[in-house]
Amino acid sequence: MNASMLAPPARVLVTKIGLDGHDRGSRIVAAYLRDAGMEVIYTPPWQSTSAVVKLTMEEDVDVIGISSLATDHLIVPKLMAALRAAGLGHVGLVVGGIVPEDERPALIEAGVSAIFGPGSARDEIIGHVAKLAAKVRALKNAALREIAQ
Repeated sequence: MNASMLAPPARVLVTKIGLDGHDRGSRIVAAYLRDAGMEVIYTPPWQSTSAVVKLTMEEDVDVIGISSLATDHLIVPKLMAALRAAGLGHVGLVVGGIVPEDERPALIEAGVSAIFGPGSARDEIIGHVAKLAAKVRALKNAALREIAQ
């Protein structure tokens, strides 16, 4: 799927939760997504889960991208639970960075759509995020139609 096919453009929050301050990779991915035509909301590092939930709601985000260099990806299941509790369980979530193989299943089980490690291809990241955003939009539109009836 081409990122420019969504109108309005996909809204993606790129952020870091926890105490990891290394943000070079997240800045690069944010630029990839922006250059592909997506609207990117980029935060500085050290975000709390509650801040990410609040920003997701305020910015009407389709997809969240969490960057992890240390062990901050272990906070992601808590973030997913907080999103569901806030009525934002439909929002897509991807993780990028250093995630050991034995810790990946817990993230997928929590609802993470994809995990992109070092060396992931630009087009692979963009394509997955675009497809995920389209899926999220379809779910939101179906829910709105159901409410309207």
